[in-house]
Amino acid sequence: MTTSTSVGAARRTALPRPYLLWLAGAQAGLLGDAALSFALGWAASGYGGGAAGLVLTAVTVPRTVLVLLGGAVADRFGARRVMLVGDALMLAVTAGLALAVAGDRGAPLWLLVGAAGVTGAVDAFYLPASGSMPRRLVSADRLPRALALRQAGGQCAVLLGAPLGGLLVAGGGLAGVAAVDAASFGAVLLVLLRVRPGERPVLPAASAAAAGKAGLVREAWSGVRLALGDPLLRAALLLTGAAAGALLPVVSLLGPLLARAHGWAAGTAGLVTAGQAAGVLAVAAAVAWRGGLPRPGIGAAAGLCTASAGIVLLALSAGPAVAVAGGAVVGVGSGLFACHLGPLVLGGAPASHLSRVQALLTLVQSLALVLSTGLLGLLVDATGAAPPALLCALATGAAGLAALATPALRRA
Repeated sequence: MTTSTSVGAARRTALPRPYLLWLAGAQAGLLGDAALSFALGWAASGYGGGAAGLVLTAVTVPRTVLVLLGGAVADRFGARRVMLVGDALMLAVTAGLALAVAGDRGAPLWLLVGAAGVTGAVDAFYLPASGSMPRRLVSADRLPRALALRQAGGQCAVLLGAPLGGLLVAGGGLAGVAAVDAASFGAVLLVLLRVRPGERPVLPAASAAAAGKAGLVREAWSGVRLALGDPLLRAALLLTGAAAGALLPVVSLLGPLLARAHGWAAGTAGLVTAGQAAGVLAVAAAVAWRGGLPRPGIGAAAGLCTASAGIVLLALSAGPAVAVAGGAVVGVGSGLFACHLGPLVLGGAPASHLSRVQALLTLVQSLALVLSTGLLGLLVDATGAAPPALLCALATGAAGLAALATPALRRA
């Protein structure tokens, strides 16, 4: 009785003010980034589909190639320092972009590609550092709620970013969006100057000299070895890859293709996406308010099984209402998975490797998503949209059942 009461009290305890302050700044930055991402894509689309794809690739490639190195840098020099440098650099880049395209001057393609490339390179260092911040600012018992609140905020930024970018492009063009994003980076910088996570020395004193001689590449590889050698982290990363490959493309890629196959309007496809986002937000808000399940591994597995049922509903839907309901179920499952697996990965990483484990998580997600999206696109061309969607449902459900059968996840 005493144990359950103490757990409930911990779940209702307010999150630390430094974390809430950092999270508010981080979400403002995410919203500005989402708006600029839309604006860059829109400007590039004026040069044709190939140019738009080139700009997107310019973001993805450096982020994927450099992310493990970025995690090693954050663990060696401190996450806060890396984020301060990253925000200052992006403030300069976005302000320069705003000045370069101010007035009636259009944005040349090389400038769009360059801005996208710098953004991807900075992301490679910034994302692992930012991903480790909840662990540095929040105690272990409140980590699930903290990550769920961050998940909800990130989902809101994604939902609002494109409409905001469209409004800003209509009102002030690419220069206006870049100026707003520069202001958001300035706000994040001010927040980071106030928030000090009180990081202990990132590397033990005895091993600092050895780490310096080893080099950042070897330090990055040590993060991979650590994750592969730890049963819980290894299982969580494999599950993350499976979910990224089978679950993430469903709404973003297969949802619109299913809508077109049924002859539905673009608005219907948008409603499916909105249903998925609403499901994620509902679960994230509930976990942020009440806390997650006592067994997060089982919660993550249940989320994948729930999402699998939603994908089946979406794939076999004969009308828009059923498709939107399927999207909402997919969102609920996605939210359950993310809100329970995130604390497992972040909480299971040693303090000396927080950013490197986050970097590996980002890399696994990116590679799985890139591979599966291309393969699913080819499969849709050969069979239509419904069979690939059902295949994703099967893979997602199988991943959930495999998680239940994995002792390290089931007992976590």
